[in-house]
Amino acid sequence: MIGTFVEAVPSLPPRRAEAAARPRAVVRLARAAPPYLYLAPGLVLLVVWTYWPLAQTFFLSFHSWNLVPSTPMTQVGTDNYERLLTTSALGSSTVRTFQVIAGLLPFTLLIPLGVGLLTRGRGTVHRGLVFAPMLVAPVAGATVWMFLLDPDAGLVNTVLGTDVNWLNGTGTALWAIVLITGWHLAGFAVLVVAAGLAGIDPEYTAAARVDGATSSQITRWITLPLLSPTLWFLVLMTVLLGAQWTFPLIDTLTQGGPAGSSTTVYYLLWEYGFRSNDAGLAAAAGVLFFAGFMLVAVPLARLADRAAVREEGP
Repeated sequence: MIGTFVEAVPSLPPRRAEAAARPRAVVRLARAAPPYLYLAPGLVLLVVWTYWPLAQTFFLSFHSWNLVPSTPMTQVGTDNYERLLTTSALGSSTVRTFQVIAGLLPFTLLIPLGVGLLTRGRGTVHRGLVFAPMLVAPVAGATVWMFLLDPDAGLVNTVLGTDVNWLNGTGTALWAIVLITGWHLAGFAVLVVAAGLAGIDPEYTAAARVDGATSSQITRWITLPLLSPTLWFLVLMTVLLGAQWTFPLIDTLTQGGPAGSSTTVYYLLWEYGFRSNDAGLAAAAGVLFFAGFMLVAVPLARLADRAAVREEGP
């Protein structure tokens, strides 16, 4: 008689099964770890230089301190925020900050777009000349402009035939700062626009010309829509950093004057913290400004993302 014998294979004990599974988990972890290891230095620096100071600022905004290490902090609750919201300097400096942003947009958006379109495919000499002011240190550039805007013997008044005191007039000081800042930033924005134009596939233009489209139609219906993510990036950069870029020029040329006419929110922060030695009030102002700029940045970032999605297509 031929029989069939089925021999049951005994299962591994639980401890031995766990020991066999450990090497597999280690292998999977080792395979998944490299991307996070590459990101780790950047994440550590982001926490140390951005999020930790932000947390310290939020903590300090509820205290009173004069920046002297031997003087203890005094908890004051929301008094710093109440004082800040009742001062007239906050509202006026906020209005000037928006004026600075609006004044810088032509230098970071319109002029770079025009220069980028006009010099497209014509080499890098033009863009290099426009970028040159970006290489000048802000303080050095401010010194040169101080002589150019001199009310008595400055080149600007000589060319225009005027005697305007550009840096000491309440109606002109802020716009002089905007002009100098825009002169610095236009070259960087031109390079950003040039990079965006270089990323547009030339086959789109060639196909449009075959269909009989004119140069203006190609620019309006093909180039500008494909360039919109780059343009939104420049808008976002100007809104978030425009007032910050003016700080070294304000501190060098006008010190916030005359009569506070060139004081922006960033210079107001500096005055509270390092001129009045009121660290708590400066921290409260920093928290409010950070929250305000975040409210503006979020919708702008979403618009930029939507523009990028439209460019990529389905």
